[in-house]
Amino acid sequence: MELLLVLGLPLAGGIVLALWGHRGIARDINVAFSLGTFLAACVLTARVISHGPLFALHEEFFIDPLNVFLVTLTAFVGLTTAIFSRPYMHVERDHGKMTPNRLRLYHSMYQLFSFTMLLALTTNNMGILWVAMEAATLTTVLLVSVYRTAASLEAAWKYFILCGVGIAQALFGTVLLYMAAEKILGAEGGALLWTHLDLVKTRLDPNIMTLAFAFLFIGYGTKVGLVPLHNWLPDAHAEGPTPVSAVLSGLLLNVALYAVLRCKVLTDGALQSHLAGKLMMGFGLLSVVASVFLLVRQKDVKRMFAYSSIEHMGLMTFAFGMGGPIANFAGLLHMTVHSLVKSAIFFAVGHAAQKAGTQLMDEIRGLIKVSPTVAWGLMLGSLAILGMPPFGVFASEFLIVTTAMREQPWATPILLVALGVAFATVFNRVQPMVFGETTVKPLPHPPALIPVFLHLGLGFMLGLYIPPYLDTWYREAARMLGS
Repeated sequence: MELLLVLGLPLAGGIVLALWGHRGIARDINVAFSLGTFLAACVLTARVISHGPLFALHEEFFIDPLNVFLVTLTAFVGLTTAIFSRPYMHVERDHGKMTPNRLRLYHSMYQLFSFTMLLALTTNNMGILWVAMEAATLTTVLLVSVYRTAASLEAAWKYFILCGVGIAQALFGTVLLYMAAEKILGAEGGALLWTHLDLVKTRLDPNIMTLAFAFLFIGYGTKVGLVPLHNWLPDAHAEGPTPVSAVLSGLLLNVALYAVLRCKVLTDGALQSHLAGKLMMGFGLLSVVASVFLLVRQKDVKRMFAYSSIEHMGLMTFAFGMGGPIANFAGLLHMTVHSLVKSAIFFAVGHAAQKAGTQLMDEIRGLIKVSPTVAWGLMLGSLAILGMPPFGVFASEFLIVTTAMREQPWATPILLVALGVAFATVFNRVQPMVFGETTVKPLPHPPALIPVFLHLGLGFMLGLYIPPYLDTWYREAARMLGS
């Protein structure tokens, strides 16, 4: 029942808002459906904690410690982003950027986007996982292009082409996975159900599984934003509405990485080697280094933080590639705090860019005088994402770097240099935006900053204290991911 609500509410919300998404009440309907989804996710989580893994609909859906916390995180960030988008979209409509038809498209696609992500997280069928990721691509294309400017249409087209090619690779990988499984499970033996595959993973043909993982990693890695398949991500973040940037960076990248992790578990079992992990470490490290040096050149604030997202997804991929209980724990913690902090940063950036009328950092100055709460939200968020203690990003990065010192010492100096360059660059850009001189008058309307400080507060707490139930999730999920 709880799973039905988690999936049914955003789907119903998409249909309802496709009919009434252009009206003033649509913003409240969007929040209401997001709240319902979050409450259903909390109930589902409580049930999984108390009764263990849960199957539904003839094993087509499966909830375990690995995906249950991601379901809750996705529903939570979806709710706070919907709350943030209420005043944000009101201002965009007043500025003439959002017409009634565009508002209807935005609200309906927002709910359907949430549905596709939750479907990808909860399905036990690797084929449905691919379908959900493809559907997420299509809904995001419409969200990125909602402004209908030349730049937003170009960004949406680039996103569609690159991720379309990537998801086609993932489809071929899924076909190869089925081919390897059919020999053991039979055509009607649930050959694409992940739990069935997990039971027989040591018997899967290693040659086919090597090829399958290569295609699956390329396909879903495109959605993760790993270098060199990252080109869509900065454009999509910069040209789409800020709430879309928040859910793209905070949620969709996590879901794509989750798909890679499910595939890695099967590949490790079939190959009895660390080939998949080494591949993830290599591309993760490449993403960290390349994104940091691309980040230095950016002048658009949303593009800068988009490259920061690529950096952090690379760091997570590297951590999961190393494997082991500590690295996996650190990767899961980093997933959580990155989602919370990065979405908070985009919320603050959205308000700042709306007031300045531009996303160029050189033209956004003196936020501390224009809106002190936005200024502190951006400053604290930037410090948090850069790994300043005691925020949670520091805790997860510390675990990743110290594990690398022991397991992969060659990578440690590369990671430290990259993190140092990122810190210097982002802090140097954000500081004048917050404390620089300006003649702009204060904001006439109070921005929606509860989501900003709620996310930052949770990120701060996770740096000092991880609640026991969350710690149990992380440990169980880290154990499931294996070495």
